[in-house]
Parts: sequence; structure tokens; C-alpha cells
Amino acid sequence: MVSTAPRTQTRAWAKAIPQTAENAIASPISEFPLTPLEVLSGKLPPGLHGSLYRNGPGRLARGEYQAGHWFDGDGAILGIHFTPTGATGTYRFVQTEAYKAEEKAGKWLFGGYGSMPSGGFWQRFLRDAKNAGNTSVLALPDKLLALWEGGKPHALDLQTLDTLGEDDLGELHRDLRYSAHPKRDPHTGEIYNFGISYGKTGVLNVYRSSTSGQIVKQNAIALEGLPMIHDFVLAGRYLVFFAPPVHLNPFPVLLRFKTYSESLTWQPEKGTQVLVLDRESLEVVSRSEVESWYQWHFGNGYVDADGAVVVDLVRYRDFQTNRYLQEVTTGKTHTAAKGTLWRLRLNPQSGQLLETVELLDRGCEFPVVHPQQVGQPSRFTYLNVHHPGVDISQEFFGAIARFDHQTGTFTTTHLKENCYPSEPIYAPDAEDPTKGWVLTVVFDGDQGCSEVWVFDGDRLDDQPVCRLALPSVIPLSFHGTWKPA
Repeated sequence: MVSTAPRTQTRAWAKAIPQTAENAIASPISEFPLTPLEVLSGKLPPGLHGSLYRNGPGRLARGEYQAGHWFDGDGAILGIHFTPTGATGTYRFVQTEAYKAEEKAGKWLFGGYGSMPSGGFWQRFLRDAKNAGNTSVLALPDKLLALWEGGKPHALDLQTLDTLGEDDLGELHRDLRYSAHPKRDPHTGEIYNFGISYGKTGVLNVYRSSTSGQIVKQNAIALEGLPMIHDFVLAGRYLVFFAPPVHLNPFPVLLRFKTYSESLTWQPEKGTQVLVLDRESLEVVSRSEVESWYQWHFGNGYVDADGAVVVDLVRYRDFQTNRYLQEVTTGKTHTAAKGTLWRLRLNPQSGQLLETVELLDRGCEFPVVHPQQVGQPSRFTYLNVHHPGVDISQEFFGAIARFDHQTGTFTTTHLKENCYPSEPIYAPDAEDPTKGWVLTVVFDGDQGCSEVWVFDGDRLDDQPVCRLALPSVIPLSFHGTWKPA
């Protein structure tokens, strides 16, 4: 009998290196304190002053228990501080209450997005999902927030990454949910974010915060059904939310029969719901329904000369991307889920979709722009891309690219095979406003090591201007940010 099971092989991102027994996903991480970083090649740009922070799952297993989804790993933060005298780095777990309880017990206790709590039925029933603190970061003047959209953020020390505890941002609501994708207006410093809560229907809780992160205004908006929303767009005077047709069946989750991830269903007949909000009042300007697609992340948004809202995003045909991300924890993926870069134009007053254009047909993710252009027209989008011809069902992104919206040109880095860069982070030069640097953490699957690479933002196809050695492997992470000095 011929097997019909997917044929997969262990790729370099998941393969243990004999000399180190480490890989980019499943290896237990090695934390390290503030440590001077060795320059492996090139030199640090004199105008690179500030800190790079990255967040992602640092632990996916305890004992014999393996996380059921990549989203459920314990959060671990990498901090790299660039000064005129050199660079230092530190890597620390986010010390959530659930993390500390599991450390003490020496085993997995709590469930998550795609993982069941351990133990029998009653033990599972009495344990809530843990706040993993593992998705993104928000740098405030006096602290760093580790973000996980299912609950409150955790505050950390900006230098040492010591965990200071949960932070309610001045909002006393016990069940504050604060997403992993806040948007900061580069001119006012105001911070916008949201969280989804569930009752008879979904509720979109929208927040406006001061530059210190304190919530100063909020609104709660009823949604249709129980959708999942991961990201949104700041576009001029508007906040724009797209709710793809992925809806939650809450009863299996409440009864602990299924995980949250397993209880999400793709319902394309319902279309994508669009909500446009006024950023000052946080009130709804328009609601509409457009064609079905799925997206995790947006690149940017702005209002064009005709008054239309322009939105850049990585768009998927369906929700198979969730299955691929679940398979990551096994080290062998076989689900093809291709996201490509699109641009949308819509009428903010009616929500009518005016235009949809696929800008780039290369598989990609994690689109970002210059931080001073968030919510405004931006010429360049930086993102991770697949190498041409790779099997996207089994490989991670192998390059960083820049898409030029003005000329339509596409520039990529030339990383060798089995090197995997994290999401690109744009760092403006502190001395020359016309220059900027693209920072990424690269896992070298052949050597079994991680490095920080600095690229000239205008010359991604050149060699990195500087490579820094890291004391231990940094597992592939989700999101990061740049904080100027």
C-alpha cells in the first residue's frame, strides 16, 4: 500500500547541530545577562544609537509535554543596545506568573492558543490559558512592554530586561486585553491599540494612550459574530480594522474539549468585515463587507490625495497559514500557505473597496516601514521573503527585501542557504536623517549560531555593514521594535 502522508524532511531551521544540539525552534534557550558583543565583520555605523528589542517563543516544551502551537511558547526577549563605544546584548525569559508556576512545578500546566492544559478533565477545566508574553514589544520612555494579545502586557526593565510585572496601563478593567500590534503616531507620540473580548458577540475594545503608554480614551464596539483580529492600520485620521471570516465556536473551548485554535473555522461565505474608526473619537465612521481573505499583518496605511484610505498588507487566500504555524512546533511542516503583498484603496465614509492590487507575488511576511512614516505615505516596505523556487510548505523565509512603491522595484539580501533572518526592523540614523539601517537576527542553520546583522537600508543587496556574534542561539521570533537613544 502506498502512503499518502505528506513527504517532509528536516530542514536546517529544525535540525539539531551535532556540535551544539541547538536549532532555531525547539532548543531550550540559554539566557544571558548584559554582555559585550563581538564584531564578526564590518563595523558598527556611527549613527546607529539606540536599542533593538525582539520577542518570540523561547520554550516550546517541558519534560514530555510539547506545545501544540508555535504561538504557545514562553516569551523570551532579546535586547541589543548600540552605543558609540560598541554593542551589548541580553536575552531573558518574560517572568509571567504562569512561567514561574511551571518552572517551580517542572512541568507544563497551562493551556494556550493551540495547547491544552495538562492533567485530567477537572485540572484542565480549572486552569486558564497562560499569558505567554511572547508576541511583540512596545518601548516606552521608562519601560519595555512584552505583549501578548490575550491579556495584559508585562513591563520589563529597558536595560536588563528584568520582569517588573503585569501592567494595566492605567486602565483598571480586570480583563484588559492589549494586542501585540500597537501603532504609534510619529508626530504626536500617541499610541493606539485594541483587544478582542468575547460574549454573545465579539467586542472590539479600542484604546488611545499617551506617549507614556497610559490609556486616556477607549471605546467598545460590537462585532458581528466572534471573529479573530490580529492587527490593524493607523491611516491618517482613521483606524482601520479588517476582520477576516475566521470565527470562534466558544463552547468546545469553554468545556476544554478543544483549544482556541482548533475552534476557529474558516467561513469565506461571510466575507471580510471592515470597520473604519475616527482616531480622535474612536467612534465608527463606516462598516462594510468585502471579499474574503485572511491576513496576519499590515505594512502601513495612509490617506491619499483623493481622500481614500490606502492599506498595504500581506494577504492569504484562506486560513491554512494557521495549520502551517501549528506544524512548526514539530520541526516538520507540510502545509503550503503563501502570503503575498497587496495594496487596497477604500472609501472611508462608505467602506467601499475601490481597488485591490497584488504588488508582489513572492511569498512574504512581516511588512514594516520607516517608524517616522507610520500612518502616512511611505515609499518603501521592508519584509521577509522566500527564496525563489523553495518549497514554502517546508521552509522559513530566507531573505529580507525592500519593495519600492514608487518604481515597483524589489531588492533582496543575498543570504546563503540555511540562514534565516527575523523580521526586518528599520532604525533611522541618529546623525543623518537621509540614512537608515535594517536590523535582523539571523540563525545560521549550518553553524548552529545566531548573529545580529546590520544592513544599509538603501543597499540590501550588499553585504551587511556589520555582523555581531550572540552568546547563544536565539529561536526564530515574531516581532520587535527600535528605540532611539
